[in-house]
Amino acid sequence: MVNQQTILSVENLGVKFDNNEILRGLNFIVQKEDVLAIVGPNGAGKSVLFRALLGLIPYSGKIQWAPGLKISYVPQKFNIDKDLPLSVEEFLKFKEKNPKKIIGALKSVGITDEHHIEHHVLKERVGWLSGGQIQRVLIAWSILNNPDVLLFDEPTAGIDVGGEETIYNLLKKLKDERGFTVLLISHDLNIVYKYANNVICVNKEMVCHGEPNVVLDPASLAKLYGGETSFYKHEHFH
Repeated sequence: MVNQQTILSVENLGVKFDNNEILRGLNFIVQKEDVLAIVGPNGAGKSVLFRALLGLIPYSGKIQWAPGLKISYVPQKFNIDKDLPLSVEEFLKFKEKNPKKIIGALKSVGITDEHHIEHHVLKERVGWLSGGQIQRVLIAWSILNNPDVLLFDEPTAGIDVGGEETIYNLLKKLKDERGFTVLLISHDLNIVYKYANNVICVNKEMVCHGEPNVVLDPASLAKLYGGETSFYKHEHFH
């Protein structure tokens, strides 16, 4: 049941494609302003879980969002033809016509400073941006409607480690400023320890669920990833 602080309740969630079972028996809740990380090996069903939560695919069980929530989603991959004559400004205007709000969103994600934003980034073709710039533009897109919930599917896939740390710091800054709830898929347990207050371990079914420092123990990780998994506990902060 969804109460005032619970924004998402998932009961006995299952997903099948034809006769292939992708997810089964997932049960969890998400509280307002949580940072929930979803971890698991490749092919475990993490992205499928997001698609089910967004209502994009059929599923069994129950997914209940609190009423009236605005939800934004940043995909893992955003492939665009480099020759497509679509500027950053034109792309963002699909969602928001107000130029001041567009510039405000781009400034929030730190993509450039105020003096160069008009002439450089806004007029740049989306297909010509670096991986890190595309991620920032996608995050700017995602916050244009002031969402209550942000879903990020491996927001740093394909970005170097330095850029990866910066993107997560950016997400933390935006969360602190705007008070939204974050669900993120991550392959990096260090990031999970540092930024998430809750974690779901998924490999078709729920392997563990709770605070990262409590549930990410060697037995759970071995069950999740198979065999020997080395990991280190990192200092957790909110």
